[in-house]
Amino acid sequence: MSLSMYQASVPVFIRMLGHLSGILDKAAAHAEAKKINPTVFMNARLAPDMLPFTFQVQVACDSAKGCAARLAGIEVPSHPDTESSFPELKARIEKTLAFLKTVDAAQVDGSEDRKITLKVGGRELQFVGQSLLLHFALPNFYFHLTTAYAILRHNGVDIGKQDFIGQL
Repeated sequence: MSLSMYQASVPVFIRMLGHLSGILDKAAAHAEAKKINPTVFMNARLAPDMLPFTFQVQVACDSAKGCAARLAGIEVPSHPDTESSFPELKARIEKTLAFLKTVDAAQVDGSEDRKITLKVGGRELQFVGQSLLLHFALPNFYFHLTTAYAILRHNGVDIGKQDFIGQL
């Protein structure tokens, strides 16, 4: 049995964003238990020249919804980057999950060769669907998920590999 474009995208995004939401719960509980102002986590970075935790969560969500929408040939929902707390970040994840659940396999399957133009940093990048998914969207999605995880772990939140990948 072959793997469809839908199977390689939307369910993956849904599963991993669910894990990210659970990680945020653990981070919020850690902040409360240790009496750490949650803003510390919101602004945390792994290096001075990288963007903060909130940005990592926002872009993980944006990568998922943007990829799914582009593969489905529908408009990408816009979510302003205004989150500054764990509840607000969780709400963004929930909005993203709600959108992803509206995208069905019939919309995405067959998008392997769909021409897609993506504007990134003032440039236009040209893709076909399969290349967008495998060589841009999934790596970008996992990069920001991993970075968000690493920022929290680096700051003492008791999370591990199982929190990231979930139960198999």
